Amino acid sequence: MTAVPDLPGLPRDDGGPVFAAPWQAQAFAMTVQLHERGLFDWKDWARALADTIRAAPAQPGEDAGEAYWRQWLQTLEGIVAAKGASSPGELQRYQRAWDHAADRTPHGQPIALRPEDFAP
Repeated sequence: MTAVPDLPGLPRDDGGPVFAAPWQAQAFAMTVQLHERGLFDWKDWARALADTIRAAPAQPGEDAGEAYWRQWLQTLEGIVAAKGASSPGELQRYQRAWDHAADRTPHGQPIALRPEDFAP
């Protein structure tokens, strides 16, 4: 894996980045994979993340970690669309499908997408 630069605000401990929820680790892993595949460099990522943090600061009742990973995901979605790896419409389609799948999945069980999750 490519070394991850010291991004401002990235929650870390001595072993590296830390996550409060599995989706945060998944968003981080997707970001690293897209970087490794050449979709963007870390300088572009850091600039985009900083822009998102300025534009979408922490919301009332949201702790710093929650805000950071929300901003991270928003940046990931934006850069994927901007680079043409996906479209905003496709991202929304998958978000709705995941929401539908999560609604029918018992707590603690893995969420799995089914074709019917993509139905309008």
